[in-house]
Amino acid sequence: MKYSEKYNYTPDDAKIASSIQAIIAGAGSMASAEVFKTCFSFMDLTTLHTQDTEESVRKLVGKVVRLREEYPAYPLPASICVYPNFASVVKASRPDPSLHVTTVASCFPSAQSFLEVKVRECELAVENGADEIDIVLALNSFLAGDYDTALNEIKVMKAAIDAAGQRQGRRIILKVILETGLLVSTEKIAEASFLAMEGGADFIKTSTGKVDVNATPTSAYVMCECIKAFYEKTGRKVGFKAAGGISNAKDALCYYCIGRSILGDSWMNKDLFRFGVSRLGNSLMSEIEQSTVNFF
Repeated sequence: MKYSEKYNYTPDDAKIASSIQAIIAGAGSMASAEVFKTCFSFMDLTTLHTQDTEESVRKLVGKVVRLREEYPAYPLPASICVYPNFASVVKASRPDPSLHVTTVASCFPSAQSFLEVKVRECELAVENGADEIDIVLALNSFLAGDYDTALNEIKVMKAAIDAAGQRQGRRIILKVILETGLLVSTEKIAEASFLAMEGGADFIKTSTGKVDVNATPTSAYVMCECIKAFYEKTGRKVGFKAAGGISNAKDALCYYCIGRSILGDSWMNKDLFRFGVSRLGNSLMSEIEQSTVNFF
């Protein structure tokens, strides 16, 4: 049985396109300093560059420290997202534990390695301070139609992450990146969404930001509909994270409105909605301040 049959959801491409058009047309009415500050609080402020160093990561964290000093009315971002070897750097320099340490893992961005390697990387990330782990769906299995192997990988990493967190008395959040730009069809996006949620994902995430097509309104719409269908059947709320190419306030508002229209206000908080971004902060701040801000 396909997951879409189990959860009684099959994407209707024409309906999705029409709904997105209507949401985008009405998004301007939602634009306000309050909404943009809410979007700001959803940010997983991200640096995932080959040239990242401890110094450059500390510099990014330092900007968030300055944010609290220079813009005290602003919320903190939800987290700072880095490669796993920098988890301890963020933990040591963050201004407040409410600013989570997020790391990618599972041999990001391709996930092409042995499961044992992926698991150990997840464990090491948690041991070094990660509060949240973003892993990548095993597309080598999923695209070959081997859903069982893809599902098992998520379950095994979830168990390892939970155990590592329990040893430290912490609950670790697991996000599963679907890499929707490589899934091609809305049906595949739906199947991957349900598979990841069944595997134990606390969030499902669109993209790594490392492929040609990353987050799109269509992928976000389908994923949010799957989250809703999963909740209606299981009673478990799973979060949504849009990542890859979200660089301005208009983009953020679009995804905010998609999520709100499908999932409702109860999902519009950092515990259930995120943006994986590196450039969005300045645009949101510029909209809030109504003048150009180059803070980040």
